[in-house]
Amino acid sequence: MSWNSFGRVFRFTTWGESHGPALGVVVDGCPPGIALSEGDIQPFLDARRPGTSRFTTQRREADEVRILSGTFEGRTTGTPISLMIENTDQRSKDYSDIAKAYRPGHADYAYDAKYGLRDYRGGGRSSARETAARVAAGAVARLIVPEVTITGWVEAIGTHAIDYDRFDGSAIGDNPFFCPDPQAAREWEGVIDETRKAGSSLGATVVVEATGVPAGWGAPVYAKLDAELASAMMGINAVKGVEIGDGFDAARLSGEANADPMRPGVAGEGPDFAANHAGGIAGGISTGQPVRTRIAFKPTSSILTPVDSVTRTGEAAQVRTKGRHDPCVGIRGVPVAEAMMALVLADQKLLHRAQCGRDEA
Repeated sequence: MSWNSFGRVFRFTTWGESHGPALGVVVDGCPPGIALSEGDIQPFLDARRPGTSRFTTQRREADEVRILSGTFEGRTTGTPISLMIENTDQRSKDYSDIAKAYRPGHADYAYDAKYGLRDYRGGGRSSARETAARVAAGAVARLIVPEVTITGWVEAIGTHAIDYDRFDGSAIGDNPFFCPDPQAAREWEGVIDETRKAGSSLGATVVVEATGVPAGWGAPVYAKLDAELASAMMGINAVKGVEIGDGFDAARLSGEANADPMRPGVAGEGPDFAANHAGGIAGGISTGQPVRTRIAFKPTSSILTPVDSVTRTGEAAQVRTKGRHDPCVGIRGVPVAEAMMALVLADQKLLHRAQCGRDEA
């Protein structure tokens, strides 16, 4: 069985391939009466859209979304919402050379081993092109959690990291890297240009933080908020690592250093926390602190440098991937990671309301 759906109460299913006529998503479980138009979705797709700078793939897609169902007179009806995005700039001939050979680092061999065939045109369903549908669904999810603010940024490209002493959240949208450190953003221009000219690629570390999440979302054991987030983030193409809060750094701390001390807070608003090593989640349930996750994107596997591989019949081959590819896929991964955060939180809010009968704990 192939799993193309995610979520429990607020559930979405993506469809389509990189070089097919279109791709899209069906969102189910959205409450009725929420104002929704293409204009609520398009800005998030524009943030992820390819070809917006020389630092990303030069595939030119408008990524214009159409709402096909689930709304009436500008509001959701409670029925499935179908969203479609047409593909308009495919160049399938760019992939003719790898029709019989597997691209190392890609899902070519794994797909062939599972299904007995594969769509070699850009990877089909395994392409990062599929994430446009998730971003569209995430835009709908944000309307369900208006009390939450979700912000993502690139923390590092390869070994070149930001300096948190220079962190400026207002700068994230002022450069093509979603970078909160203007000096690092200027340095990254040269790093990416050099990488692209070499026909290579780089990985990236991305952080996503959600503020305004009330205490009480999530559930013990099998629907933990951090487990759902880890699954959502790990399901993004090219993600190979996920941390919640301090993540692996917590393994190097003592118990007292890792604790998040609490003090009496404003009456009715919960305690004040002196730290947030846990990333806003304890026992799988939100604490009211910012929910933070860090994800690691591997380098883009589509590179111009020849790499040893094999053909479908097992013969030795060298693969050099042509086409238009991101020199650092993690850059455009920021809007995708933000969308997955929104999708998880919307689902958890509705789950909490279903069990406890209210939006907040």
